Amino acid sequence: MKKIGLFFGSFNPIHIGHLILANYIIENTDMDELWFVVSPQNPFKDKKSLLKDHNRLDMVQHALKNYPKLRASNVEFSLPVPSYTIDTLTYLHEKHPDYSFSLIMGEDNLNGLSKWKNADTLIKNHHIIVYPRVFDEAKKESEYLQHENISLIKAPIIELSATEIRNMIKEGKNVRPMLPPEVFDYLDGSNFYK
Repeated sequence: MKKIGLFFGSFNPIHIGHLILANYIIENTDMDELWFVVSPQNPFKDKKSLLKDHNRLDMVQHALKNYPKLRASNVEFSLPVPSYTIDTLTYLHEKHPDYSFSLIMGEDNLNGLSKWKNADTLIKNHHIIVYPRVFDEAKKESEYLQHENISLIKAPIIELSATEIRNMIKEGKNVRPMLPPEVFDYLDGSNFYK
């Protein structure tokens, strides 16, 4: 059975933090591939600053061209909006019954998992790989970390924010070191995020 990791996100834009994390996970787990699932709309995020779906998918495809085990996925483009992870996983299982899917999420998202649609079903039926994030010390450790389907991976902590990158672009600041070169070239000369 082919093992696929699913890294969901807006990728608005994809940045080097995403690539460092994805590469670490694919090189340090038994996954065959890791798919970047470009989400048309996260139910918890504002759509105002969201670049068009195809532009974000293009950026992800450009960023991943030198990573043979990393793939861009537009699977959610044909599903109802807003995108719910459980619905996407159900669809993927129907389409690829011979694949095993694991969900990849940050530790901060794990703390909010109880608000997700069908969270208990999601945890019961899917392996979840959690990567560390720096977040408020006052936040308690998620009770989900003790679940048998949840694994905490000691990936490097890269605190880059797509929101911060968009704001820097708007202010005319240099974001070249924060983006894969192909994504910087894609954005350079465009009016995206300005």
